[in-house]
Amino acid sequence: MSNGFRVGLWLVQPSLNTISQNGTSNRLEPKVMEVLVCLSRRAGEAIPKEELLQTVWPDTFVSDDVLKRSISELRRVFQDDARQSRIIETIPKRGYRLVAHVEPMNGAAASIATSTDQVRKLDVSGRGLRIGIAIGIAAAALLVALVGLVPADIWRKLPGKGIVPQIRSVAVLPLKNLSGDPEQKYFAEGMTEELITDLSQISALKVISRTSSEVYEDTHKSLPEIARELNVDAVIEGSVERSSNHVRITAQLIYAAQDKNLWARSYDRDLQDALAVQGTLANTIADEIRVQLSASEKVRLRTPRRVNVIALDYYLQGNYHLHRLRRGSVDEEAHKAAENFQRAIDQDPDFAPAYLGLAYAHAPVLFGSGLMNPSPRDYEIRKAAAKKAAALDPDSSATHDLLASIDCEDWKWRDAEEELRRAIALSPNNAEAHDVFGTFLFAMGRGEEGEKEQELAQALDPNVDHLSGSLANLDKYDQAIQLLLRDLERQPDDGQTHFDLFTTYAHAGRYPEAIKQLDEAARLFGFADLAAPLEHTFLNAGFQPAIRFSAQSIEKLQSERKVYMPGVLASFYSLVGDKDRAFYWLEDAYRHKHSTGADGGLMWLKTYAPLRSDPRFADLVRRVGLPQ
Repeated sequence: MSNGFRVGLWLVQPSLNTISQNGTSNRLEPKVMEVLVCLSRRAGEAIPKEELLQTVWPDTFVSDDVLKRSISELRRVFQDDARQSRIIETIPKRGYRLVAHVEPMNGAAASIATSTDQVRKLDVSGRGLRIGIAIGIAAAALLVALVGLVPADIWRKLPGKGIVPQIRSVAVLPLKNLSGDPEQKYFAEGMTEELITDLSQISALKVISRTSSEVYEDTHKSLPEIARELNVDAVIEGSVERSSNHVRITAQLIYAAQDKNLWARSYDRDLQDALAVQGTLANTIADEIRVQLSASEKVRLRTPRRVNVIALDYYLQGNYHLHRLRRGSVDEEAHKAAENFQRAIDQDPDFAPAYLGLAYAHAPVLFGSGLMNPSPRDYEIRKAAAKKAAALDPDSSATHDLLASIDCEDWKWRDAEEELRRAIALSPNNAEAHDVFGTFLFAMGRGEEGEKEQELAQALDPNVDHLSGSLANLDKYDQAIQLLLRDLERQPDDGQTHFDLFTTYAHAGRYPEAIKQLDEAARLFGFADLAAPLEHTFLNAGFQPAIRFSAQSIEKLQSERKVYMPGVLASFYSLVGDKDRAFYWLEDAYRHKHSTGADGGLMWLKTYAPLRSDPRFADLVRRVGLPQ
């Protein structure tokens, strides 16, 4: 007991009379701690009030109110709700039961041993013990006789006989960082993402995307409320505790409808086994909720993945910065991400995820928009890294997703579609792959198919907008705008969303709102000096002159070799009806394929509605190889 034990995600130290979690410690009165120790010693078992009173207060007469106050204090510290308890359950007119998972700090499977000073055992007379043994033997004999008469599958249907509610959808909430060091947040985030990635490979299970579940970090919402918002049956929550080259990962599965803890487990491993633990955890969860795994899924989830500890650390730091590309300084975050991924590769040249991360760190900052493009050198690094990642790990869904984007830049449309289908087959819950595939299908002129894929992406990632583009293509501008505005509530400094709002407002004829969003996008993309003249031009001359001013400003930046945005220029000139300038920039993009490190937006050629009637349009579509 000197090392204490865990109750769910909480560390209990009876010798110090403390309960702590995530760096926050609460001190208990000694008798309150004794109540907790008594309940923990027989976790999952209903303990009568009389037994608790006699065990904790053997030499003193106390009323039930004293015990009630102790239980209330424990619930307060555990942040437990008596009406929907996940820690201590009240058994009406009987007693209490500790329903959370309990585990000794030494990891032993046996029940928690307690000293006589902490929990005093009830005295049982020898005569009573002998009677109890006799009754137990008789009952066991009768049970054996009855078991043979009952069909095996009936037992699962009996109350309390291991019934597991049907669970076909889950969300993994951000694992808490219990390392005592805020700087280890990147590690907890990385472990959360790895668990989601592994679970997402299970085709029979719907798994919510990281981008939707991460919004519930530090939330005050109840688990049933979170589950309703995400439309899932169950929620997985847990913690990560890293100490030097050791990691402890704890997870528990909560059935949302009843806010009931179905399963909990902790894993203590060397850091080099951290990724393997997530595969084991995903497999165990699948077994617990009786989800059928295919043969290939079993192989992928059970393949050991030991990694170089230093490489893993650099990789997780790289991912941490990669996920913040749209939240802060784009150049700074991209540079930090690429630097850490390269260091991971230097430590372990066979670590496939690091090559994947490096490729994404050198990708066009805003995939598919054409707003800001990298250099030809970035394109070469990205392509080489993607090929290396695919060679090392051909079963990575994210790698095939990336290969598809490179195929699009190479105008290899059939290859891109094959890669996207492969990405989805490997991870049916990959919301990003569904979204990119839907976007690709829209670009190919297959709008109905594209809409279905983006609807799937929306279901898997409900807190992120995946539908506004398809809605806008269907002229459902008001609905598209509402989704984009909701996205801005989540990430107000996301320049891409502001630009998408500009485009949608412009096509809807809502020009003042459009200019406001374009102004904000320019500021966030680092062109703040263009914002004031843009607003001034709009107020004094109107919408079309303001868009022309923007196009001419971009052309000036291109002449200074600061940006390359032919796709944006073509869309701006198309918007104001200047077909000649629009085709000028589309042809420029065609001539400079890969010399600028991107496709110049030609993937979107078929979406330029005002240009379709021009003979130059069909000719360019043919040369790019897009379906006629």
